[in-house]
Amino acid sequence: MTEVFVIRNQLGHYWGKGKAWVDGSQPRHVQRARHRDEAVNTLFELSSKDFELRGEVIAAELSKRGEPIIEPSQIPLPMEPEDAASEEPAEPVA
Repeated sequence: MTEVFVIRNQLGHYWGKGKAWVDGSQPRHVQRARHRDEAVNTLFELSSKDFELRGEVIAAELSKRGEPIIEPSQIPLPMEPEDAASEEPAEPVA
């Protein structure tokens, strides 16, 4: 098999194996489906939870290592609320 199907959103991010969007800089973390209908079903489920999602299923060739050959997104991933809280400096307690 030399072709798989991946899900990409309107920002160029890819649906990852960890059930979260990834930027595609590490292709091994991108979820892939052997059949187009599997990817379409996943995209349908995702869009039913997020009505603003504008995703597409794209075919991707596999590298010799078995990873999809994809173009990483130039748009940074949005931060989760937990991540944003952990990056803010803690206020000193007086």
